[in-house]
Parts: sequence; C-alpha cells; structure tokens
Amino acid sequence: MIVGLGNPGDEYRGTRHNAGAMVVDRFAASRFSGWRKERKFFSELATGDCGGRKVVCVKPLTYMNLSGEAVAAVSRFYRITPDQILVVADDADLPLGAIRMRPSGGAGGHNGLGSVIQHLGTQEFPRQRIGVARPVQAVRDIASHVLGVFSADEQVRLNEVLKSADQQISCWIEENLGKAMSLHNRSQ
Repeated sequence: MIVGLGNPGDEYRGTRHNAGAMVVDRFAASRFSGWRKERKFFSELATGDCGGRKVVCVKPLTYMNLSGEAVAAVSRFYRITPDQILVVADDADLPLGAIRMRPSGGAGGHNGLGSVIQHLGTQEFPRQRIGVARPVQAVRDIASHVLGVFSADEQVRLNEVLKSADQQISCWIEENLGKAMSLHNRSQ
C-alpha cells in the first residue's frame, strides 16, 4: 500500500503540502488505469500489479490532520500490515530536491504522519519524505509556506524529484526497503 498525503480539493492542488499526493499520482498514472473514490475508506484508490505484487495506492480525502483514518480503514479492509504501508509526505526540514525513505520513525511535527501513527497504533511503517524546504530556518509557523504553490523554478526541481521518488517506490516494491534507501535516498 502506498499512501500519498495531502489535502483534497482544487485549492490545495500543487501546494508543497501535497507533495506526497503528487508522488503517488505520478506512480499510479504510469501503471494503473485510474483513481476511484471510495467513500467507505475516505479516499481515492488506484490498484494494480507492480513487480508481481498487488499494489493499492491511496490518496486520503480527509484533510491532512485526519489522514490516519483513511490509512487505517484501507489497511484493515485489505489486511495490510504496517510494514507493507509506505506513507509519502512533504518535509519542510529537508531541502527542496531531497528524498528520504526510512523504515520507521516519529511524526517529526508532521500532522498527517502523526495521524497515521495514531490510527495504526505504531510508528513502525516505512515512509518517504519529500523535501519542500523552509523559507527561513528560523520560522516556526510554516503553514503559509507549505500551503503555498511551488514557484516556476521549484516546479522544475519538483519534476526531477517526482521521477526519483517514483523510481524509489518501484525499487521498494520490486526489491526491498534497504536497497531503495541505499540507491535512491538523496540529499538534494
């Protein structure tokens, strides 16, 4: 299961906070036939095979802070264990262009990841963080930054990141987490 965190609706499309959803959109678009809304899961789903495995892509239709409700509902229905769930999210503490996959960890101040941890009852699930950078390191309240859209220059960089993140997810599915991390984690 691959979960792309973001906020639903046109007003949030293309924002930094939706970087996770953008990654999963790209992954699903090149492999599966399309998205379908599933109200019982509070999500959009795209399903298919990748590397000989059945894959469920999930974009929660809850707002970011409630993403865990959707993740828990889908994982229960499909009987997917936390170690088989990759959550993709933006990370303002990483520079734009950075991709960091890890086997587990805390929320790091990310409300969407915090919700997933709360609803799964564990921090032991893989995650892929997409760097969106902070405008100024001293700024604590970054809501307006992460809810803003990428500039034209940032968009060029983002397209490279989306491609690399897609390749890392494929490696995670077809090989394993360790190989995906060693081959595809990037600092910028």
